[in-house]
Amino acid sequence: MTKKFDVITIGRAGVDLYGAQVGGRLEDMGTFEKYIGGSPTNIACGSARLGLKTALISRVGNEHMGRFILEQLKREGVSTEGVKTDPDRLTALVILGIRDDTQFPLIFYRENCADMALCEDDIDEDFIASARAVVVTGTHLSNTRTEAAVLKALRLARRHGLRTALDIDYRPNLWGVAGHGDGESRFVESAKVTAKLQTTLDLFDLIVGTEEEFHIAGGSTDTLVALKAVRAVSAATLVCKRGPLGATAFEGAIPASLDDGQSGQGFPIEVFNVLGAGDGFFSGLLRGWMTGEDWPTSLKFANACGAFAVSRHGCTPAYPSWEELQFFLKRGVVRPDLRNDPELEQLHWSTTRQRRVDGDWSSMRVFAFDHRVQLEQMPGYTLQKGAEFKELCLQAALRVQAGKPGYGILCDNRIGRSALHRASGSGLWIGRPAEWPASRPLTLEPELGSDCGTLSEWAREDVVKVLCFCHPDDGSALRREQEVTVKRLFEAARRNRLEFLLEIISSKVGETDDHTVATLIHQFYAAGIYPDWWKLEPMKTATAWRNAIAAIEAHDCHTRGIVVLGLDAPEAELSTSFEVAAQFDLVKGFAVGRTIFGDAARRWLGGEITDSDAVEDMAKRYERLCRIWETARMKAGEKAA
Repeated sequence: MTKKFDVITIGRAGVDLYGAQVGGRLEDMGTFEKYIGGSPTNIACGSARLGLKTALISRVGNEHMGRFILEQLKREGVSTEGVKTDPDRLTALVILGIRDDTQFPLIFYRENCADMALCEDDIDEDFIASARAVVVTGTHLSNTRTEAAVLKALRLARRHGLRTALDIDYRPNLWGVAGHGDGESRFVESAKVTAKLQTTLDLFDLIVGTEEEFHIAGGSTDTLVALKAVRAVSAATLVCKRGPLGATAFEGAIPASLDDGQSGQGFPIEVFNVLGAGDGFFSGLLRGWMTGEDWPTSLKFANACGAFAVSRHGCTPAYPSWEELQFFLKRGVVRPDLRNDPELEQLHWSTTRQRRVDGDWSSMRVFAFDHRVQLEQMPGYTLQKGAEFKELCLQAALRVQAGKPGYGILCDNRIGRSALHRASGSGLWIGRPAEWPASRPLTLEPELGSDCGTLSEWAREDVVKVLCFCHPDDGSALRREQEVTVKRLFEAARRNRLEFLLEIISSKVGETDDHTVATLIHQFYAAGIYPDWWKLEPMKTATAWRNAIAAIEAHDCHTRGIVVLGLDAPEAELSTSFEVAAQFDLVKGFAVGRTIFGDAARRWLGGEITDSDAVEDMAKRYERLCRIWETARMKAGEKAA
């Protein structure tokens, strides 16, 4: 029988606040990056990235951080069916830092936190039975309530024939044998902890830990003695992680040397951050274990995923996609600091960037009202009235969207700031312009700063959009200047984990043909610019579209896609251009502005219509364009069939 899930993980779910500065004390950290965390949460996400169907059983608080975890899990493709919202407790927090390649200070804020309220009632038999394997972590054996929940899950797993696995995940202070300031500590001897662990080890088919974690499980600081003690109470395959020496698997009796077990290929890389590396390792191991690979292959996957984890900032964000892992295993290590390998980092970004909570953007219907000059030139315009009108544009967009996926806006921060901020969290795709309007050579909005530093203040859901007027016939100096500006913005967007949309317009600069756009696309990629989105002029021929798409796919087969701009064309003209563009799957939809808002703006600024009239008019026009696009896509599908 086909199971709904490959793996269900059980235990900690929290928020990691990672110090952004590297090389200093945690006391001196000034800014932090926010990620989801907790060993079972990390493993569920890491395994999902590798193509396994995963779910988490845990608890989160009924507050902002709890909602963040739920939303992020969905973005990562992890089921949240088993995650309960606790009405009384806060979500756990961890504050972490990177001091150097051996010191990683961290503080757990877990007093009476939500995930430690997990109880037997949270374990549903049908849910457990829907999986092929259950993975638990040692922390939830440290408390009688959470232990009861874990043991119930393991009993049900046995009843329904699931595989069971344990990540020992020993954190002394979470077992109460080290203080709050000793979060970094990985080993403190405790006969009590050893005895508790040994009562459960017989319930597992797979047990994974570092040498120190097997020391606590086996009650000896001699690794071989500890492994033999674990083997005496458990028939599980034991996987011992050995740091730079890789890892070794023992299926039967423990041999006289750790080197006599089964091992997998290792990878010589530079250690940047060990936090979360074990969870990345376990994710790779699960990919092999759950797909029937032998132990050397499974350990190779695990070692590679661990290598990625120790090379990057954060835990879950560091873990590779399946595509990335395959590429890495085939190509090998080019430079030991993987986070600075451009080819690898581009693949990592493009295959792990976040999906929408409410679905992907396979269809894009974007109302573009990021125009500034066009509004400023209209009679009756003032900054205040411009801002008010953009609020009306947003109202029209939300009316048409009506909570459905696949709708978006382009809105600026200079005139449309209030609308831009109000759109956040609405479910709309949000693009935000960065260029000074109509500039050629390209100039960026002054508010970005000379280094584009203020992108750090942008909402993470904002997509950085830049319009470049360019043509293959541009002189070398102009081309170079514009590419440098675009690349500076692109790199700043990546630093801030913001998606990037590049809009190119050639028809305003010179004559165009079927190769114009494709040539420009090749040039931008050659300059090291990899847009997540392209916004392109409507091209008149299918050949021009084929050339442009071939140019994109030659450099980046993982791009989000293309949206077609409108250039203030009437609906009939847009309908014709949509019919050509809709033939190509990479064209996701449109981003049109003045065709929707132009007439309403002129009449509203002139005092001829009311707010509600303007919203009604724009909503109808926007809705008609959506229908025109959908009809064009449907016709293209029928023709292809």
